[in-house]
Amino acid sequence: MEKIIYETIEKEMEELKSRMKKCYYSKSGLKEAEKYMKGLLSRAERKNGWQMSEILGESTPYKMQQFIYRGRWSADELREVMQEYVKEKFQDESAVLVMDETGFLKQGKMSVGVQRQYSGTAGKVENCQIGVFLNYAVNDKFCCIDRELYLPRQWTDDRERCRKAGVPDNCEFRTKPEMALEMIKHAYGNGIAFEWAAGDSVYGADKNIQKYLEEKHKKYMFAVSGKEYFWIGFRQYSVKAVREQLDEEKWAEISTGDGTKGEKRFQWQSIEVNCADSEYKKYLIFRRSLSDETDIRAYIAYGNVETRLEEFVKTAGIRWTIEMNFAEMKGETGLDQYEVRSYDGWYKHITLSCLAHAFLTVLREQFQGIPNMTAESEANMDSFKKRKKSESLSAKQKSDVL
Repeated sequence: MEKIIYETIEKEMEELKSRMKKCYYSKSGLKEAEKYMKGLLSRAERKNGWQMSEILGESTPYKMQQFIYRGRWSADELREVMQEYVKEKFQDESAVLVMDETGFLKQGKMSVGVQRQYSGTAGKVENCQIGVFLNYAVNDKFCCIDRELYLPRQWTDDRERCRKAGVPDNCEFRTKPEMALEMIKHAYGNGIAFEWAAGDSVYGADKNIQKYLEEKHKKYMFAVSGKEYFWIGFRQYSVKAVREQLDEEKWAEISTGDGTKGEKRFQWQSIEVNCADSEYKKYLIFRRSLSDETDIRAYIAYGNVETRLEEFVKTAGIRWTIEMNFAEMKGETGLDQYEVRSYDGWYKHITLSCLAHAFLTVLREQFQGIPNMTAESEANMDSFKKRKKSESLSAKQKSDVL
């Protein structure tokens, strides 16, 4: 059995290498990419240059580091390879595109895009970088297919600081929703099949994302804050005002799916809002906790006239796969354990980490759960975030060049 598993893994890696070779000018470049991928997939405690090179039998990490620092290859070209790989291996017409951001805690001011800003990883304002990611979810399979580094205005308004970090001169300020919309458009243009899109209230507040998805007749389920307004008939109402008028008799108990502790069940209620397309409908959907009736969350949802409430609820549950994805990539493929300051270096490491996780996702499907990190990452989400917060700060005191 071990031999079969080993041979399957090697065969899959060789196939992935054959896809990646178009990104590199020489055999040595492809070889370094393979080594870096294997380092990210290794059992090294931290996926930095020293520990990855040691576990791969290298005497120093310098060659591996130079591959990321100065290697003549494009992270965007590798992103294209990753999307084609995911597209061929497990794309599905019913897939959900999930957008969200994650933070990378840093010290100092030299790392590209770093500043004091809110980090969901830490749960508060910290000195960090923020990456915006697009996740591809099909049932119990999920992986990242795109990534963008968020550059605050303090950075984009300071061109000299940007040049020192290798930020292209034509790189202007973009909001997180603008980045997410660009990634959605890119995935659609590459023929990535999906039926749904989902995200938290950062993306639910953006009307351009909704407009684009509606034009493409893609369903969506986005969280929204109580401050958002929607038309119902000939009047505009805030989400908060609609929530206060909900009918107590119309709550329906529906499961968002299975978790490690059983089904995740909530009460749900939908209110139809105005929609320009007669073949589609738009709703404000409210979720209420079974244990705390004051805990009510709101979503803006869009689907064709046949779309049932249960389908919207299921999509709301799938949205959380991106949190599990971040946990797996940070825990298994070193997403946040890079040793680079530059713009180009960030994209190279992050893209390789995402590709390594996509590779693991394909293997998980082939071995029907081997390796299987999903349940563990979900069960330990809170402890994972606390551990990564303390690890990120302590480890960077020793080896972070950021």
